[in-house]
Amino acid sequence: MKWKIPLFKIYWDDSDVENVTESIKAGMYWAEGPSIQEFESLIADYIGTKHCVTFNSGTSAQHAAMLAYGIKEGDEVIVPSFTFISTANTPFFVGAKPVFADIEDRTFGLDPDSVLENISSKTKAIMPIHYGGCPCKIKELREIAEDHGLILIEDAAEALGASIENKKVGTFGDTAMLSFCQNKIITTGEGGALVTDSEEICQKLKLIRSHGRADNSQYFSSTASMDYVSLGYNFRMSSITASLGISQINKIDIIIEKRKKNAAYLTARLKQELKDKVITPNAPDSYEHVYQLYTILADNRDELKDYLADKGIMTKVYFEPVHLTHFYGHVLGYDCKLPLTEELAKKVLTLPMHPYLTSDEIDTIVREITNFYEGR
Repeated sequence: MKWKIPLFKIYWDDSDVENVTESIKAGMYWAEGPSIQEFESLIADYIGTKHCVTFNSGTSAQHAAMLAYGIKEGDEVIVPSFTFISTANTPFFVGAKPVFADIEDRTFGLDPDSVLENISSKTKAIMPIHYGGCPCKIKELREIAEDHGLILIEDAAEALGASIENKKVGTFGDTAMLSFCQNKIITTGEGGALVTDSEEICQKLKLIRSHGRADNSQYFSSTASMDYVSLGYNFRMSSITASLGISQINKIDIIIEKRKKNAAYLTARLKQELKDKVITPNAPDSYEHVYQLYTILADNRDELKDYLADKGIMTKVYFEPVHLTHFYGHVLGYDCKLPLTEELAKKVLTLPMHPYLTSDEIDTIVREITNFYEGR
């Protein structure tokens, strides 16, 4: 379907085309090349970590994090159910068990009190998400992890550039995952990364992403014999992808500023017209929300979604609880009590939000939502 107002549009310019074209015209280094190291350095510098290791997806990056920290069969990892399913799935990749904790209603992130209730002798790590570009209560979760000797892995797939008191998301945990899938703050189409201050973890991640190969030199441009010292995977990001990432991250401040400006206008209009019908995003003081998603809480959510679709306005539910999916509920037999997760998941609706969104389009969105409630 061709939407009158789509949920997102990718922000790009000629520099993206030029970077990718230059990478292609090089005639080699399409798989491995200097653009990967450059992109990694730019990410680490932007976030404020010592290391960045890129991957072919955020899911691959999370999988690699599980392996690098030695999470294994018999271990438990506390995760939210209010997330994309990969957050919950990755512990299973290494034989561990995801344990669901409830969320809180301000940031839609893990509730620290619920996390404490779910810690057991088997708990090895906590993996919270920063929902939609808003930091979760990561400082409180950091304290819990330190107090209980747990690994803290931030799922920052949706929150590149977000911060608390000017400290970037991705610097609170032992490591953090980023995603560059097409609807994220910056995108390479598909792609992901892990950032960390640990040299040891960085080196493990490099082995994991490239077949356990010990030599970090360019495999395709070296005649040297190379040794394989551990089990590894083909999780590498390509140089062409990284070249796109370089041009994208050089625009990140512009992209975030445009998102914040559009979000502020949308919030003001919704509060003006619909203050009793919808609840708009409301990040805590000193939290910088980057609005990868713009999610409201709405009465009669499903009817509203269908009404807007009929008007050509795309919306989406982010997220249906993972523990209520067929796989987790019926195949794996999860039976969780997550009251706030289930309550909020019935009301969340993500509206269009991207740098190209115009004030006229925002006015149209607000007008149609208003028409829906006035017609009931």
